[in-house]
Amino acid sequence: MQRAQVALLDIADDAASKLIERLTAAGGTTPAFHHCDLTDIAGAQRTVENILQRFGAVDVLVNNAGNDMRHKVAEVTPEFWDKTIAVNLKHQFFMAQAVIPSMQRSQRGSIINMSSIGWVIPSTNQVVYVTAKAAIVGMTRTLAHELGTHNIRVNCIMPGAILTERQQRLWLTDEYKATVLSNQALKRMIMPDEVARLALFLAADDSSAITSQSYVIDAGWV
Repeated sequence: MQRAQVALLDIADDAASKLIERLTAAGGTTPAFHHCDLTDIAGAQRTVENILQRFGAVDVLVNNAGNDMRHKVAEVTPEFWDKTIAVNLKHQFFMAQAVIPSMQRSQRGSIINMSSIGWVIPSTNQVVYVTAKAAIVGMTRTLAHELGTHNIRVNCIMPGAILTERQQRLWLTDEYKATVLSNQALKRMIMPDEVARLALFLAADDSSAITSQSYVIDAGWV
């Protein structure tokens, strides 16, 4: 049991409440929940200030929010582009920017950005989402080299097809599952906790010499 003090940011209050109940029942430390729309940068920055006032410092940031809505090239408008970039890329930079001063004062920290193998495959029918996920890899490497002198590590996770609740609800047809399994070396679906364990490794001192890396967890698709 890590006994970390965790602040959870989400716009889905009910889902967050159920997660907190499950974590508490398992014997973990009850996370502090903040309702937060990460596309509202000013609001997200205020939330970080509140977290810093409560905990004093932020040692680990996991940028996990995103939205993989499917879309055709012809359907993309400037408004849709801006909205999709905001929910998949923009907040990752500004959340990192908000916690970096705290990490600099502590001379330690770990920032973990969530990308995707979608830009490597490449995945179709979600070009703006894929563009954002590719940009996250570049942002990760640049931040890692800018912040390394402060002992702040920045890494990236690139998941494949993960059997999340959202994936099961929206995209997991028999056809899609067959496509996934035919491309993977391991012929089974990947569970969310398998990605979480990688994030925990990158957050912990076990990975103290690792930075500027992008870890693929896709059962051998790429």
